[in-house]
Amino acid sequence: HEYTGRVVERGDEASRFSVGERVVERPIRGCGECFQCQIGEESICQDAVLTGIDLDGAYAGYIAVPESALQSVPSNVEPKHAALVEPTAICTRAVIQNSRVKAGDRVLVAGPGPIGLLCAQVAASQGAEVVVAGVGRDTNYRLPLAEELGYPAVNIEEDDLTATQRELTGGVGFDVVFDTTGHPSGLPMAVEQVRKGGQIVLVGQTGETTMEFTPLVRAEVDLQCTYGATFEDFERAFRLIGSGDVDHATFLDDRYRLTESEDAFEAFLAGETCKPVFDV
Repeated sequence: HEYTGRVVERGDEASRFSVGERVVERPIRGCGECFQCQIGEESICQDAVLTGIDLDGAYAGYIAVPESALQSVPSNVEPKHAALVEPTAICTRAVIQNSRVKAGDRVLVAGPGPIGLLCAQVAASQGAEVVVAGVGRDTNYRLPLAEELGYPAVNIEEDDLTATQRELTGGVGFDVVFDTTGHPSGLPMAVEQVRKGGQIVLVGQTGETTMEFTPLVRAEVDLQCTYGATFEDFERAFRLIGSGDVDHATFLDDRYRLTESEDAFEAFLAGETCKPVFDV
């Protein structure tokens, strides 16, 4: 569901895009009728379907998409970079729309995967000072990539994250913590590192998590969830990519062909790559 392509044919009633035009899809397709869709929150539509899960995805030569789900790719964005606009849009929504990040904030991003490193870049574009945390398997590729992008990186299995936090914040805690880990341990760790009156933004889908919520209540910590992306989020993502505030050239990995997709996925799961991109 993260892809870009060109319009090769259009239906009789389709008129918004020309044949040959470069486009991306917003893969969460809202019904257009429910309350959420009517107020512009199509990413949390009550009856949404998702390309690549409910519908055939883009690991094919052609894909049929309603024009209402498409957006034009600006001329200053390369095709392989446009393929990453969807996860970038998820992060523009998480950071710009749903978080309180502002210039001068100290921000922790837990999880150096694609969403984590994109959230780090978007937060930095807003003037935040960002630290990225990962685990042992991230030390070969993803944490060094975070450092290459300009962020201090902490392996929490070997290094003391709290010591890093105290050095950076004077023991106050991070203003905002983004949990992109997708792991049950992510939220409890975020609670330990966020400051009183700060914010935790849940981006990863962690499944069942058991933890004590009293510390959040007594510290007035804002717990914010975020999911998907809308037209506006995609437009912001394009602008950040086009301006260079989000560095896709360093971030993406285009060494794999589609016929080597199994190798790419195995490397991804092992933490040996971050964002492989295929030319279909």
